[in-house]
Amino acid sequence: MDFSTSSAAALWLERLVHFMDTYVLPYNAAWYQSVQDGVYPPPFLSDLKAMAQEEGLWNLFLPELLESEPGTRLSNLDYAPLAEYMGRVPWAAEVFNCNAPDTGNMALLHRFGTSAQRARWLQPLLQGQIRSAFAMSEPDVASSDPTNLQTVVSRQGDEWVLNGRKWFITGAAHPDCRLLIVMCRNAPDAADTPDHGTHQQHSLVLVPMDTAGVSLVRNIAVVHHHAPEGHCEMLLKDVRVPLDHLLGGWGQGFLLGQARLGPGRVHHCMRTIGQCELALQLATERALEREAFGRHLSDYANVQEWLAQSRIEIDQARLLVLQVAWMLDQEGLDPHRLRAQVAAIKVVAAQLQTRVVDRAMQVFGAMGLSPDTPLAYFWTWGRALHLMDGPDEVHLRTVARYEFEKARAHLGESSAYFTTPEQMQRPPRIR
Repeated sequence: MDFSTSSAAALWLERLVHFMDTYVLPYNAAWYQSVQDGVYPPPFLSDLKAMAQEEGLWNLFLPELLESEPGTRLSNLDYAPLAEYMGRVPWAAEVFNCNAPDTGNMALLHRFGTSAQRARWLQPLLQGQIRSAFAMSEPDVASSDPTNLQTVVSRQGDEWVLNGRKWFITGAAHPDCRLLIVMCRNAPDAADTPDHGTHQQHSLVLVPMDTAGVSLVRNIAVVHHHAPEGHCEMLLKDVRVPLDHLLGGWGQGFLLGQARLGPGRVHHCMRTIGQCELALQLATERALEREAFGRHLSDYANVQEWLAQSRIEIDQARLLVLQVAWMLDQEGLDPHRLRAQVAAIKVVAAQLQTRVVDRAMQVFGAMGLSPDTPLAYFWTWGRALHLMDGPDEVHLRTVARYEFEKARAHLGESSAYFTTPEQMQRPPRIR
């Protein structure tokens, strides 16, 4: 395995770092002030997006882009360090049209959309002209088991009809959000194709945000943090869309959803690592400058251990995420192993962020709880990661199941390492 960045990607990273430091970071305080004042998106965001697009720092995340589509076509491995640096400023990804959930939705439309769906939705998304959301989780069921989902789609004449309630739908409150990709349970009579199992009973439907019956109930704060783009509760009541708004095949909702998760989790995890790097940098500088009881914080052994543990854990997590990025770029890998590895990085990233940021907040003291640094927001986001896209426990179960699968395939082979009396009595002959 080779996790080194290609020479082309290194140049893109250099350009991205320069753009971030020169144009994005100076607007960071202004972005938060604008949101606080109720002006979202901030008026300068469109200018930053236009500049980024002019410089080619645009759609950096999608390797399968066609030559006619705007973007760099970087591999998952090459994009990873760029995502890490974007993560240092949480709103920066939108500047480069690399923000979730649009990245995953663009990948879905690119891979599974019809020509008409791509023309209507993918092209404006690739140009950054609209935003989108992915509506999956629901308030009335344990969405960590997606087979529980109850939002139903049925066929009535030449239309699909949707009914249900969704929540924590990221991006739905963005003023430019024009599209919902909705995970629905198939009504028994909705199509001629029969269901064949619990994972073939759901489908994805493309729903324009302005469709009658689509209601945004509220923007839910996450650990009392209000995101302007929204983590929304939404009601779908007799929502009607044409039959050509089905994404992929009938009953393929889970298949498409899984295809969306791999690269998206690499993006999330690398942005998390970027935030952890910044948290460590802030904590280290604070420890060198801050004095308590006549000594700098950096002189205390426990603070040194916190910072050292954070450095070790960040580097470990980065290597694991880069391994998954590399695996996604390869052909013919065991899909069960890849799924387990993708699940693993989700757990590692969430645990990393809460540990590293918590230590940094402790070094900062009361200031770490305030909005004067990004640490409180980073911690909030890290805590949310333990539940977003499925709780840690579900992903750990995926990893464990893969280990059991491997063990069953080679059951008994490890007994050769035992040192029981029976084995000692049968040593191999030595010439």
